[in-house]
Amino acid sequence: MNHIILPAEWAKQSGVQLTWPHKDSDWNYILEDVTKCYIQIAKEIIKREKLLIVCQCEQAVRDQLGDVDYSKIIFKEIPTNDTWARDHGPISVFIDGDPYIYDFTFNGWGMKFAANLDNQITRELYVEESFNKNTGYFNMLHFVLEGGSIESDGKGTILTTSECLLSANRNDHFSKEEIEDFLKSVFGADRMLWINQGYLSGDDTDSHVDTLARLCDENTIAYVSCTDKNDEHYEALKAMEDEIKTFKTAEGKPYRLIQLPMADLAFEDDIRLPATYANFLIMNGAVLMPTYNSPEKDKFAKEQLQKAFPDREIVGIDCIPLIRQHGSLHCITMQFPEGIL
Repeated sequence: MNHIILPAEWAKQSGVQLTWPHKDSDWNYILEDVTKCYIQIAKEIIKREKLLIVCQCEQAVRDQLGDVDYSKIIFKEIPTNDTWARDHGPISVFIDGDPYIYDFTFNGWGMKFAANLDNQITRELYVEESFNKNTGYFNMLHFVLEGGSIESDGKGTILTTSECLLSANRNDHFSKEEIEDFLKSVFGADRMLWINQGYLSGDDTDSHVDTLARLCDENTIAYVSCTDKNDEHYEALKAMEDEIKTFKTAEGKPYRLIQLPMADLAFEDDIRLPATYANFLIMNGAVLMPTYNSPEKDKFAKEQLQKAFPDREIVGIDCIPLIRQHGSLHCITMQFPEGIL
């Protein structure tokens, strides 16, 4: 039987993928603002590891980035619908010690948005030899799965939400038991922790776990907490908190829990935006954390994440432009463990 590992995000990384915004994506009405956000994230990534940029036009992105260390950047010109690399990007595993990428179907979060081009990105990256020569490829297109819907501790535990994995237009022809059995088998997991409560208004993903609760190490979960009883999220997030408190580590002990504040209200066209501090990216030596122009909340969230990651620099990135399209920092990135990129 093969030994499969789905590395934790905090494992040593070889690089991160960004899929660059362009005028034919949903960013077109705020393209300048969102590009500035991408540039800031790109510069933080290349301080620490390689950056794979999927884009429409390499020269256009170079013009935007300006004077940076291009020896750290891999460009791949591939047509895209949009830019949510977390959900259309490859998921990296190791099988008997050898690196592989899984190519699951991305169908626009349950066929809400066009994804015909985005669903081909992972295969194109493999065909264009974007990965180390010994990296294998597995076609998993019979199953719909987005990277934002699962968290791994690298030791056989997967954290997820039933709202997403059991939602319509993804894998609703499978039962919960069949989905769990399949994910355990392909990721080498021996247990799954299902969050059945919690949501964020304005979220298109059907409650991706990376908007609500995150594994920070094998024994720690950071999660969004709502303390305002007048907030529409209060009851659901309190129920989620109570649920997470019942979770046990692989050793049978309670998790160390770290509360992240509920972000301040943000609206676009009278629709509440799903701003969340849980949507951070763990990198080599750093954590990139979304901020939302809320000095007190931003500061508190940073202090809380520093508790979870005492040995990493916590770097705030203004993600106001990103939440205008109902996602945030983790949603637009996909990390590659050491040995993949």
